[in-house]
Amino acid sequence: MIIDGKHIYIYGEKENKAPLVVFNTFQENGSEVYTLLKGMTDKSFSLAVVSDIDWNDEMSPWECPSLYKDDGPFTGGADIYLDKLTQSIIPEIKAEIVSAPEKIIIAGYSLAGLFAIYSLYKTDIFNAAVSASGSLWFPGFMEYTDDNSFCGKTDKVYFSLGDKEAKTRNQLLSKVEIATTQIYEKYKNMGLDTVFEMNPGNHFKDADARLAKGIAWVLE
Repeated sequence: MIIDGKHIYIYGEKENKAPLVVFNTFQENGSEVYTLLKGMTDKSFSLAVVSDIDWNDEMSPWECPSLYKDDGPFTGGADIYLDKLTQSIIPEIKAEIVSAPEKIIIAGYSLAGLFAIYSLYKTDIFNAAVSASGSLWFPGFMEYTDDNSFCGKTDKVYFSLGDKEAKTRNQLLSKVEIATTQIYEKYKNMGLDTVFEMNPGNHFKDADARLAKGIAWVLE
């Protein structure tokens, strides 16, 4: 279905109050993530994939110059998109599900992983978050987590990275492991149920599998 210009794909359980996982992506239908996830957990869940995301705008919390000469800048539209997601998209997704989910999990890869963590500070609708290879290098984000608090009760937060992601000449991207470690340690010291896993490879290796792995952990 299409909601507010986004293609929405819903997989899995639509009854028994199963947890709802909301996964933001660029231009995919999420079927591979769903297939992998089904092989990793026997827990019931619904997976709602929100596609056609305006990546550098809707996943970025504030403005940031482009990383490379040929890329566009980050334009900071996350708040506008989050309002659309929580006020329009998720209510219509829930209307397609027979019973109200017992909890809602926000998940994402790369910039969508950054957005997943950012959303915890802006709304109380999400009970857990998955940030797989999340762009936590984003300028000012580590400081943002120091100065702000979650809006609601968060049960679990999952972090992962590839072990080669920080090995880059780009000064911003090279900070991703330090930033992720510090935010993870902060959450752990808060008493939050959290984990930070390292995977072999760079940012682009096994993206679907890394995301499915994180969702499976949160569902347990």
